[in-house]
Amino acid sequence: MKYVLVTGGVVSGLGKGVTASSIGVVLRACGLRVTCIKIDPYLNTDAGTMSPFEHGEVFVLDDGGEVDLDLGNYERFVDVTLTRDNNITTGKIYQSVLDKERRGDYLGKTVQVVPHITDAIRNWIESVSVIPVDGKEGPADVCVIELGGTVGDIESMPFIEALRQLSFSVGQENFCLIHVSLIPVLGVVGEQKTKPTQHSVRELRALGLTPHLLACRSAQPLLENTKQKLSQFCHVAAGNILNIHDVPNIWHIPLLLRNQNAHRSILQQLNLLSIATPPDLKDWTKMAETYDNLTNSVRIAMVGKYVGLTDSYLSVVKALLHACIACSLKPEIDWIAASDLEDDSAKLTPEAHAAAWKTLRNAACVLVPGGFGDRGVRGMILAAKYARENNVPYLGICLGMQISVIEFARAVLGLERADSTEFDAQTPNPVVIFMPEGSRTHMGSTMRLGSRRTLFQTPDCITSKLYKNSEYVDERHRHRYEVNPDVIGSLEEAGLKFVGKDDSGRRMEILELPSHPFYVGVQFHPEFKSRPRRPSALFLGLILAATGQLETYLRGNQSNS
Repeated sequence: MKYVLVTGGVVSGLGKGVTASSIGVVLRACGLRVTCIKIDPYLNTDAGTMSPFEHGEVFVLDDGGEVDLDLGNYERFVDVTLTRDNNITTGKIYQSVLDKERRGDYLGKTVQVVPHITDAIRNWIESVSVIPVDGKEGPADVCVIELGGTVGDIESMPFIEALRQLSFSVGQENFCLIHVSLIPVLGVVGEQKTKPTQHSVRELRALGLTPHLLACRSAQPLLENTKQKLSQFCHVAAGNILNIHDVPNIWHIPLLLRNQNAHRSILQQLNLLSIATPPDLKDWTKMAETYDNLTNSVRIAMVGKYVGLTDSYLSVVKALLHACIACSLKPEIDWIAASDLEDDSAKLTPEAHAAAWKTLRNAACVLVPGGFGDRGVRGMILAAKYARENNVPYLGICLGMQISVIEFARAVLGLERADSTEFDAQTPNPVVIFMPEGSRTHMGSTMRLGSRRTLFQTPDCITSKLYKNSEYVDERHRHRYEVNPDVIGSLEEAGLKFVGKDDSGRRMEILELPSHPFYVGVQFHPEFKSRPRRPSALFLGLILAATGQLETYLRGNQSNS
């Protein structure tokens, strides 16, 4: 196995994830098979219990793994299907070592960070790197490893040491280290400063790792004398200093790497030049340039809880982007804090309330994404009501589906106190209930997680047609609450149709309102499987409905099938 390690220096948030993903894209374009591993040095076992405000969205994998959002970048960019073991955390490593210690596997030895923790990290990397993730038999050619955090962080020290040992054990021609660093420009002087990168590389080398390539983040392209300075003081050949400057969209990053012959430097270090082909990035180039040249746009109202941090809904944003590009449109996402739509907001913050409603009314479609807890729920219900009553295309995901059920039960069935037991445990009309298999005492990994099958109940519905008239669809889930099966009869009699159910027939997965142009709620998260050239069917449907193209598209689908 060949390893490409991506580390970061100077500051966090430089885009190591996008850099690692882009390296995967370029190597794959050279005809190589690629897998990816993300190392997160935090003590959490996984990302499942972390707040979206704290760490961005929780990305869910097919096997139910709740992982860092960078694994979403890997899946979208490199087009692979990863497992929970592709995300290594300090918590997972220590847990595995302590479990072995309790079983007596260490035969009475003193268990220490070195060698036991570092050995566990190495063994984990070596075993996970050979798991095929691209649907083919056998291991990949190259494993791209991203080490989270910044070089010098106390919490990442055991991982640095383990990776140093790994580089020594696999040999120089099987290990390539790319260090992502920042080249700041001080406003007063206007000069590109290399000193922070010099110190970062010195720190890395003191820990036993020497970078083969530098990926320098900067606002503007690097000057030649800056490159020479970096080469001289960081002990890296000038041809191996890559400049990842700001670009119009992140799809340009693989092209930026290709244009600087990054693939050649990596392949040379890994002794793969003889088997690799020149990178074929025609489709990728077309996609990046298409997006740059789009002029028409569509306004999408995103009504959620975590709108202060766009990374909280990163996969939803990407899925909207994929769908919009398929329709030759640029997405204009209007973020609306759900609480600003509520009646209380009209008294407390009248300006924010008025602005939120104005934004909602100007949007071509409404999307209510997933979330937990009762904050903002009344605002989401008002948004669903507005979309339903005004024939505005609506897509509710997870909580967004449950919101549409609560709104419909209150407004159409007249059940004024209809609610979810998540928000009101004493509601006399529980239309959304806690799942029987859930845990009320433990938060981590106790939800209904991962890829599950949804069976369409009728071919005569919008969602079935969007999924190319398939009898079923496999999508990823992450929820504790579900629509109460006891109220389905009365909801359907009133006009709300549940067109997708799980294989037991008791768990509601997809709802539609046939009297509405596009009013769809899904219990699963379709955004997690959206890809740049294969947009999610439901997001595509929402954008088509928002631009009046849905009926034409569905007719075309029917005639093709």
